Amino acid sequence: MVDEAQNKQAMKEAIDTLNLIISTNSTPKTVKKSVTDLVTELVKEDDALAVRAANTISLLDDITQDANMPSYVRTQLWQAVSKLESIRE
Repeated sequence: MVDEAQNKQAMKEAIDTLNLIISTNSTPKTVKKSVTDLVTELVKEDDALAVRAANTISLLDDITQDANMPSYVRTQLWQAVSKLESIRE
C-alpha cells in the first residue's frame, strides 16, 4: 500500500527543487518560464498526485533536452524528476 504522506513529501521536495531553479538568477528566462508553469500545474489539485507527477516528468524530460541549458540546471531538473518518480498511487 502506498503511503500518502510519503507521496506528499516527495511532491513537496520536487516543488522546492523547481522553485530553487526559478529563484536562481543564472537560470535562463525560458527555463524559468517553463518551470514556473510546471509548478503552477503541480500545485493544482484537479488531478491525482500521481497523474500530476507523471505529466510533469514528461514535460521536464522535454525541457532537459534543450542544448543551451546549463548543466547545473539540468542536474537540478533531474533531481526533481527523481522525486516525482517516487510518487505512486
